[in-house]
Amino acid sequence: MVLDIISAVLIFLGAVLSLAAAIGLVRFGDLLSRMHASAKPQVLGLILVAVAIAIQFPTWATVTTLAIIISFQLVTIPVATHMVGRAGYRTKHLRRSMLYRDELAEAVDRAEAREIAWERQRGTGTDHHDG
Repeated sequence: MVLDIISAVLIFLGAVLSLAAAIGLVRFGDLLSRMHASAKPQVLGLILVAVAIAIQFPTWATVTTLAIIISFQLVTIPVATHMVGRAGYRTKHLRRSMLYRDELAEAVDRAEAREIAWERQRGTGTDHHDG
């Protein structure tokens, strides 16, 4: 009985966090704010629901499967969020006025300069492919 109540509370809290992530996606206007609102509560909500499932079904198969699911989420969500953020930055889908400090500007400027130099080199005929 007590484990059922704990599981219900964990599932409810996980659902509330997932709902908060969904509301953040709809309500926030900036790409970076939306990413932050969706990534952090989503992972914690998934962990809470997974713990509730592990409490209800305490078998090794269930617990190890949930541990693998949580591990993959903890590894992939930050990487995916980072890549979406960089893509949004490069395509200018964010409000620069909301940035406290723009740490990526110098790296993007260098990459764009390399791309322009490569295009100029390619356009001058130094690349001799006949295909």
